[in-house]
Amino acid sequence: MLPEKLAEEAVLKALYSVMDPEIPSISIVDLGMLQEYKIEGTRVEVILIPTFLGCPALDIIKANTEQALLAEGEFTEANVHFQYNQIWTTDRVTEEGRKRLKEFGIAPPPRELKDGGWEVDCPFCGSPYTTLENIFGPAACRSILYCRSCKNPFEAMKPVSTLM
Repeated sequence: MLPEKLAEEAVLKALYSVMDPEIPSISIVDLGMLQEYKIEGTRVEVILIPTFLGCPALDIIKANTEQALLAEGEFTEANVHFQYNQIWTTDRVTEEGRKRLKEFGIAPPPRELKDGGWEVDCPFCGSPYTTLENIFGPAACRSILYCRSCKNPFEAMKPVSTLM
């Protein structure tokens, strides 16, 4: 059995290695899905918050997370559960996560939501001169926009807030 600090480091290393299947540049931790984890000897339990209830990638995320935890070699049992009574919001995305989204070509969610509008800067050129082309993107959590400055279409993470 590992000392507590080493076990926690092993869990976090494993969790940071699990990427969102639909946005492979961002970990589930940086996406803000990690609610908590518990270590009991060689057993680890992880509680995640789904970004959207209808997300088709949840089974993949669960399997990848359990596999990553077991691959660390420190645990004999890994269980991942989703907590549906906790609301995920885009406020949970870390600064590293926002950077990773932008590098992948997805505009990160706004830090603050303003009444009456959603201002999105282009992830390619930084221009605020963008238009919403379709609220429904390739995934439930993203929309399609167009940059009038650099003429590139791009996706943006939909803002989700408890203030809406």
